[in-house]
Amino acid sequence: MATAMSVSAVTPAAAAVARPRTMVCVPATARAPREMAEELAAAAALGADVAELRLDCLVGFAPRRDLPVILAKPRPLPALVTYRPKWEGGEYEGDDESRFEALLLAMELGAEYVDVELKVADKFMKLISGRKPDNCKLIVSSHNYESTPSSEELANLVAQIQATGADIVKIATTATEIVDVAKMFQILVHCQEKQVPIIGLVMNDRGFISRVLCPKYGGFLTFGSLKKGKESAPAQPTAAELINLYNIRQIGPDTKVFGIIGKPVGHSKSPILHNEAFRSVGFNAVYVPFLVDDLAKFLNTYSSPDFAGFSCTIPHKEAAVRCCDEVDPIARAIGAVNTIVRRPDGKLVGYNTDYVGAISAIEDGIRASEQTDPDTSPLAGRLFVVIGAGGAGKALAYGAKEKGARVVIANRTFARAQELANLIGAPALTLADLENYHPEEGMILANTTAIGMHPNVNETPLSKQALKSYAVVFDAVYTPKETRLLREAAECGATVVSGLEMFIRQAMGQFEHFTGMPVDDYKFRAIASSLDNRNTMKPRL
Repeated sequence: MATAMSVSAVTPAAAAVARPRTMVCVPATARAPREMAEELAAAAALGADVAELRLDCLVGFAPRRDLPVILAKPRPLPALVTYRPKWEGGEYEGDDESRFEALLLAMELGAEYVDVELKVADKFMKLISGRKPDNCKLIVSSHNYESTPSSEELANLVAQIQATGADIVKIATTATEIVDVAKMFQILVHCQEKQVPIIGLVMNDRGFISRVLCPKYGGFLTFGSLKKGKESAPAQPTAAELINLYNIRQIGPDTKVFGIIGKPVGHSKSPILHNEAFRSVGFNAVYVPFLVDDLAKFLNTYSSPDFAGFSCTIPHKEAAVRCCDEVDPIARAIGAVNTIVRRPDGKLVGYNTDYVGAISAIEDGIRASEQTDPDTSPLAGRLFVVIGAGGAGKALAYGAKEKGARVVIANRTFARAQELANLIGAPALTLADLENYHPEEGMILANTTAIGMHPNVNETPLSKQALKSYAVVFDAVYTPKETRLLREAAECGATVVSGLEMFIRQAMGQFEHFTGMPVDDYKFRAIASSLDNRNTMKPRL
């Protein structure tokens, strides 16, 4: 399944040599010198290893007046001094000579690292010839804000940077698709084998994994912002996310990689839940968000055994059935896969944990609010309306029918509704039809679409008036926990079931598939109960 730029051949464990831990660097982007010094102290308090002092962010910067303030000793962290010009993505608009003099002064004041751009590195090296302190390392950097070149071009770029006399190579590119990051991983491993210190990162949402997984491939450092809103590059996580959510200190060559594949994925709380669950049982793995456009291409590219499993969400659940080498019979019957596991032989096996998670959550919600027969499902014989005909809709429709419910499929596009309805032997409606559909009282409604998901929290798939015919309403959306649909259904007197309960239950099934360990229900729910209080830990995608 590997391609020419696949990471199937990139095996960091085999390439591993003695190396320092990948550092977490926090950019200080304050507008005033004393505030920048305060940000350096705040970065130390977060647990960062180094702070990048972005001199180009300072207003009215006067090097001889301000640098002694910013670099005053004792400093809580080593300093990486950057004075980025506008032509390389920074804010400085003056001449190079003044900029170089400021960087040289930073070296003389004890800065541990200084960053200069490849385009002017030769000129800078001539200026500092014989004047660079031994304890200062020079980073020569190249930033590409348009794309990520081929692996060969990146290797040539590394050689060009090394030829300048750089102590540390820095390359930052931009991802147009998530497979671009594989090229950077290959370069990191190549440099690791050659013992060339390198900072290799891929910017924007599709490059996010480069920032978290670089310790696995030997990256010298990664950047994490002081807090949200203080990012120095697109899709930069916070330092707290890197250290506490992704447990970056523990990521190494042998760490297994799991994650959620979707588009979008920024709303997902799966990374919080699974990373904490992995940590609680001492499982050496990290769970990251994968923003994927083309599922087959993604799976072909990240075909290493270290990419050991994936959760699938909108819009990839149906495509996942075709991409897997083997599919569990229930998942095949549903026509959707939400869990993929890579076996040791490289084969991809697909499962569906959505249907059990959702149906059991709805059943338990009904049992808690109504008198039911303990020997039969509370769904049996009831009219069960599914909104949505995608992967989650298929899972709910399949599960409800298996429990004896009379299923109806409603979708914005009638042809999609009819396609699923024909598969399971059910009538089909449009969402417009559903507004006036109330053949009986006591119906069950299940929304499986993304309508009402953050940030579109004021949207709802069905009017409050139409909700009056339903006794039970379930919403697969769990961000926010109480959607407009659930709030209005509750106001109409219906029993409501949150998508968070489905999320927790399907994740339990995924955890068992990923780890091979039985899930501790109490511990898992304790982790999940903290999700609402950990919004600051959400991946910034």
